[in-house]
Amino acid sequence: MSSYTEIDTALLDLDFTNPRIQNYLQNYPEESRSGELLAMLLGTGTDSCASLKESIKEHGGIINPIIVNHFPDGRYVVIEGNTRLQIYRDFIRDNVPGNWNKIRAIIYENLENNEMHSIRLQAHLVGPRDWDAYAKAKYLTFLSDEEKMPMKELLAYCGGSSKASEIRYMIQAYKDMRDIYAPLCEDDTQFDQKKFSGFVELQKKNVVESLQLHGYDKTDFAQWMVDEKFSRLEDVRRLPQILNSKRARQAFLKHDTAAAKKILEAEDITPDSLKNVTYEMLANELSKRMFDITHVEVLKLKTDAEYEEKLNALRKVVETVQSIVLDEIDGN
Repeated sequence: MSSYTEIDTALLDLDFTNPRIQNYLQNYPEESRSGELLAMLLGTGTDSCASLKESIKEHGGIINPIIVNHFPDGRYVVIEGNTRLQIYRDFIRDNVPGNWNKIRAIIYENLENNEMHSIRLQAHLVGPRDWDAYAKAKYLTFLSDEEKMPMKELLAYCGGSSKASEIRYMIQAYKDMRDIYAPLCEDDTQFDQKKFSGFVELQKKNVVESLQLHGYDKTDFAQWMVDEKFSRLEDVRRLPQILNSKRARQAFLKHDTAAAKKILEAEDITPDSLKNVTYEMLANELSKRMFDITHVEVLKLKTDAEYEEKLNALRKVVETVQSIVLDEIDGN
């Protein structure tokens, strides 16, 4: 038997038998296991709870009720929602405006242990799963464009103004995928929702400005996504560096970001950075790399014009080493 009500937060006890909480408390002696300690271990003052606290504050309360077990001895113990209850208590302690003395709850009468386990499992293991980022963005766009929900209200649902940039990026990234990327895909099977995080990175100012500076736009970016130019989606962050380097840009356009990053790594090595490296170490490393060189790359060194610079560098090494060795022989 259960009932839905608002209950005085002062009547509620945090649940010391909750498996998650027991895991927190296992390193503390029983005599020190107070409600204050449990509140600290629940981490309501950490960054991970910041969005939840902000959302509760903006709404003036929780949306989903906590679940409480009413024992025969009169105790009301929270079996699901301990963190939300502690947030209410934090608000009371910190004099946050609002009515935090009562909280929405579903109260069960004298649940058996197996019933409490069932509720916890449904809430945390086999219950509704979190939406993926693309689905969230699609819903946010619907609320913004179709339902005409004000951004302030939308942000309140999502955790407050600290989420403003993230929410705007997600909405615009969804629109770019829908309006620019999707038309470039041959069919639905080529449209890959997993590339959403790359389109989120696209919204950042330095990436957009870099595209414009080098004569590209979001359509070019979407085509690069279709052509699998990004070996890893996080490589979108490196796009400004890649486009700023002529050689890296060429490698990216011809191959992908993996090839471009190799160029960038090579360009990061300057004569100054090699001053303290002994020639024995350099010679050993070069020998090792030449030993590991593939037959395909050897053919490219001989026939591909783009490899001419590499071939000339190797010839210069050979000529220099030979001149030193020959001088040594002649001197003897």
